[in-house]
Amino acid sequence: MSDPCSLYLELLKKTVGNFIYGGDLDLMLGTPTLDPPSGKVFSLNSPPADPAKKVAGGIWPSQAHTMIGLPRLENLQFCLETVLKEGVPGDLIETGVWRGGAGIFMAGFLKAHGISERKLWLADSFEGLPPPNFRRYPRESDMGLHLVKHLAVSLEEVRANFEKYGLLSEQINFLKGWFRETLPTAPIQTLALLRLDGDMYESTMDALVHLYPKLTPGGFIIVDDYNSFQPCNEALHDYRSLHQIQTELQLIPKGGAFWRKEA
Repeated sequence: MSDPCSLYLELLKKTVGNFIYGGDLDLMLGTPTLDPPSGKVFSLNSPPADPAKKVAGGIWPSQAHTMIGLPRLENLQFCLETVLKEGVPGDLIETGVWRGGAGIFMAGFLKAHGISERKLWLADSFEGLPPPNFRRYPRESDMGLHLVKHLAVSLEEVRANFEKYGLLSEQINFLKGWFRETLPTAPIQTLALLRLDGDMYESTMDALVHLYPKLTPGGFIIVDDYNSFQPCNEALHDYRSLHQIQTELQLIPKGGAFWRKEA
């Protein structure tokens, strides 16, 4: 692994995950505190991040640009490299981008390989998660994730993070709003890679319904929150059952799952 492209991508993974400088606090373990002006919950008195849990993607970091950890970043790279090697046509998308770290890695991958014909789509409310709709989705999460201030990252901040890496360009397309509003009309023709990171039943199902049909046979779907949030699991199982998808669901070490779409 001595070629410049590989070295750059290894460094990029370590940088977006903040595995080089350290100093992250684990905001997941902080004392929950209500912010009266916004009505949202955030954490105080958070402890330093456990290095092993951070690498595994098991914390909410205070500084890193992604919380997905190294195994899921390496899975993302594997899927991207396979798509490139085998010429699977289509764009790339992530639904649920947080601070943009996984998207930054995808943008860096495209740039490192001189790929300009594929677009990168990043869908997010940039205001946090939606309130649960239990009437429509009875098995929705009751964790109150929509109240967690730490999960709400503005579009301006995400764009600024891309700029820090020199990776903000016209190739990057942001879809701002709830998935139920933006994904049905998104001008996406085909996808080679679909990465879901919406935590909730609704967010997972909306992405599957509107984007999986656009995934090219041979393309990859990655579900970041599989085995982390039960409502995400249930949405995925419901969709696969409804559409009789029998392709094996492959687990990613430390969390998440993926499969490759068959013809």
